[in-house]
Amino acid sequence: MQDLEIVGQQSVFEHVFKHAPIGIALVSIEGDWISANPAVCKIFDCTHEELLSRPATDFVYSDDPAINARVLQELFDGASHTFEVEKHFMHRNGDSIWTSLHVSLVREEETGLPLYYISQVLDITATKATELKLQESIERYTSLKKYNHDAIVSFGLDGTVINGNVMAESLTGYKIPELIGTDIAKLIGELNVRNVLTTHGDYTSVENDINLIRHKDGHRVEVLATVAPIIIRGKNVGFYLIAKDMTEQKRLIIEKEAAEKTNRAKSDFLAMMSHEIRTPMNGVIGMTDLILQTPLDAEQQEYVQIIKKSGTTLLAIINDILDFSKIESGKSELVEEPFSVRTTLSDALNVILPKTLEKNLALTTSIAQDVPQIVMGDVTKVRQVLMNLMGNAIKFTPNGAVSIVVQRDPSSEADKVKLRFSIRDTGLGVAADKVVHLFDPFYQADYFMTREFEGTGLGLAICKKLVALMDGDIWHEHNGDQPGSTFVFTGTFRQLELPAVASAESEEVQAADPLRIMIAEDNEVNQTVLKKMVEKLGYNSTVVVNGAEAIEAVERSPYDIIFMDVQMPLVDGVEAARVIKEKMSAEKIPFIVAVTAHALKGDRERYLAAGMDEYISKPIQMDAVSSAIEQCLAIKRRS
Repeated sequence: MQDLEIVGQQSVFEHVFKHAPIGIALVSIEGDWISANPAVCKIFDCTHEELLSRPATDFVYSDDPAINARVLQELFDGASHTFEVEKHFMHRNGDSIWTSLHVSLVREEETGLPLYYISQVLDITATKATELKLQESIERYTSLKKYNHDAIVSFGLDGTVINGNVMAESLTGYKIPELIGTDIAKLIGELNVRNVLTTHGDYTSVENDINLIRHKDGHRVEVLATVAPIIIRGKNVGFYLIAKDMTEQKRLIIEKEAAEKTNRAKSDFLAMMSHEIRTPMNGVIGMTDLILQTPLDAEQQEYVQIIKKSGTTLLAIINDILDFSKIESGKSELVEEPFSVRTTLSDALNVILPKTLEKNLALTTSIAQDVPQIVMGDVTKVRQVLMNLMGNAIKFTPNGAVSIVVQRDPSSEADKVKLRFSIRDTGLGVAADKVVHLFDPFYQADYFMTREFEGTGLGLAICKKLVALMDGDIWHEHNGDQPGSTFVFTGTFRQLELPAVASAESEEVQAADPLRIMIAEDNEVNQTVLKKMVEKLGYNSTVVVNGAEAIEAVERSPYDIIFMDVQMPLVDGVEAARVIKEKMSAEKIPFIVAVTAHALKGDRERYLAAGMDEYISKPIQMDAVSSAIEQCLAIKRRS
């Protein structure tokens, strides 16, 4: 071996310093730069001058002052000759660089005095990234196992339990140390273990068989199981058993099925009650309408008015009970359509105006200018709440005034508007201790006083539920020193600005063009009521008693409009309408109106979807019949 002096010691050191792939930095005891080799510059992708602009101590000091003080003191004392520290740097382009610094202290050979530090710089960025990914994977797995709501038990190919999570302890009753090293068969049975170990690929059938876990105390827990193989370097070394406790889910499923069965029974009962009650009520109210249009003396007029009022009151009570019941059973849903707030309020006022005039009450309305012309919402529910509150205001106001104010609520959003409806009266008011119960079902504030006013006490409870469906609220306010009450409700609606539509000029139907009307109804009372109403409106009609006769009549002679009862013998109204529309040419198809006692949520939509052109419910009102005829006439005008 040649002596180093012969080769040239100085030249060797210079060659290594310049060409070594490891970075080498020389730093004085005072912390100043002495030199750095090209490898350091390459690691940090910088020039020698840029490197020297960095603090030299970065290459010999740790980021932790406590470590610095200890390891540097050990170097100076001679207790250690080198120390290693990992250090994070930022590349000038923003990338992270991880380095391993191996720092040693060079001393004067004769005196042993410290001369300078040598720091060897290794780029471990790639290694660190791999390490961090591995650590992340480990932490993800640990978190998944620790915080999973399902029990996880791992076991080897011999069926021996390897480990488990906290939920496994809860599900099995065993602590994990108790399970480790035992046979998984004590939890899932020998047959299931054998099936797991002998199955390859698809574990679905095995999972279906593992539906019970044996608890430590002896009872069995219903579970939904998943079996997953543990693959390491392409080799199956064991399995995970993941088990979800289905005890609570089973209970919820049973309760859900019971609730759905109850709701179905309630819905069926409501539909039956609606039909059975409204059909005879149709005869009572319809016939009183017709009697009132015949010559009567004063005494007869009074008696018939009492019958009509009693029938109307009974119908209102029935409607309240059915409305409340269908909301309670979840049958009431929002039906969004564009509507005018101003028109809706006007329609409601027209209905209650006669009662207002009868009691000689002043009625005022006010709609703020920033209330949109058109909004998207359920106009029927808005009208129902308005009618109820305005009706109450008139009922409980012996004299004075009722006012309705509509404003835009300040909490409105850009695409949604919250409207505030305030109905104020100067009536009897509500005692402070009764306000808290106002919106309770079947509660009436006057019950404890005179029981003067009729009703079910469901009106405000229904209003509260309808308003909640519209993402709103309802409450009562006292009028301060003034008499009476104020009821306020809000509703949220989507804003919709519809383009202006030019109004078409009205056209008159020639009087010489008679309307051909058919009534398809099997009930004799309903036949009479509907036929008389049509006659009062100035038209003649033909009566058939079932759907089959309706089809035959249309084939013999064309009709403009058919009032079609839905429930009839032989062929029902829906089937009759379908057959008629299939057989007739487009220009000869009559306008078919579904007439039914079914008046629950969704019935109108269902019959229109089945091919009917309009829908009216029993008890039949003269206005509804007139409106259907007007629609038919409007179609004739256009054609």
